[in-house]
Amino acid sequence: MQLYKTRGFSEFFQDTFAFLKQDGKHFFKHYFIINGAFLLILVVLGYFFTKFYTDFIFGGLLEGKSTTLVDEYINENLGLFIIMALVFFIVALFAGMVSYAYPAIYLKLYSNNNGSYFNTSHIINTYKANLGKLIIYIVISILIAIPLFIGFIIGAFVLAITIIGILAIPLLIGAFMLFYSMTLMEYIENKKGIWDSFGYSWQLLKSKFWAAVGCVGLFYLISYIVQNIIGLIPYLFGMASLFTTIDSGGPSQEELGSTMTAIMLLVFFLTFIVSAVLGSIVQLNQGIIFYSLKEDNENINTKSIIDQIGSGE
Repeated sequence: MQLYKTRGFSEFFQDTFAFLKQDGKHFFKHYFIINGAFLLILVVLGYFFTKFYTDFIFGGLLEGKSTTLVDEYINENLGLFIIMALVFFIVALFAGMVSYAYPAIYLKLYSNNNGSYFNTSHIINTYKANLGKLIIYIVISILIAIPLFIGFIIGAFVLAITIIGILAIPLLIGAFMLFYSMTLMEYIENKKGIWDSFGYSWQLLKSKFWAAVGCVGLFYLISYIVQNIIGLIPYLFGMASLFTTIDSGGPSQEELGSTMTAIMLLVFFLTFIVSAVLGSIVQLNQGIIFYSLKEDNENINTKSIIDQIGSGE
């Protein structure tokens, strides 16, 4: 697929799904190769956190031993809990950086190789070459996020006053996310500094603001709805199981606790994996928008075609 191509609102959607249809297998294959180990660690840590929470809620509170249970957990598991929390934070931070940068790095290689003619080693080498930039990007992004977050909260509060405004909140989220995503993509192109990349991203964002932001906002809304539907399915099955048990004489406290633990763990695993996949698709859509807006601004593909015609003569 040609990334540098002029697109409108409908083409942003169509080409995102066309890309997934054509190269989605290659995209996600290497996504899970690169991120698989980190995702597995987070899932395992998440399992223990979820089990800790469900054991606390359904193991103690239902038995009326909330005060003593808290004391026991603090005395017996505080050290382990703190260590796990620190490990989870560090791994999550690094895994988040790797996962967030993956679509940008993948699309850069895709553009440079005129398609998916590259493998995992090329992706890893690109990560290594841009490690310093990724760290700088994270630090600067956090600094910029402070005033932007204040503006976001004010904007979201104003929009939330009316029903129509509430429906526009995904557009606000899309604008912020697209701004950051396009900054990273431009930054790893190795042509601009971090501040120039932020400025260039804002310039691209303004060029087709409603089409670009509207598309990203809808993708975020669709992703949110799908995640909630998938997360709701285990709860429905769990509730059905509980009602069946009640009809046959009522569940014991142990059965209730084990059932709710299983439900929460299943919900955690499903939502974690689904959110990772859907998040990558949303970022892929932002990448399609980035290369399209970049083509509108710089005519990269048009100049390339003209150069090829000239060289042929």
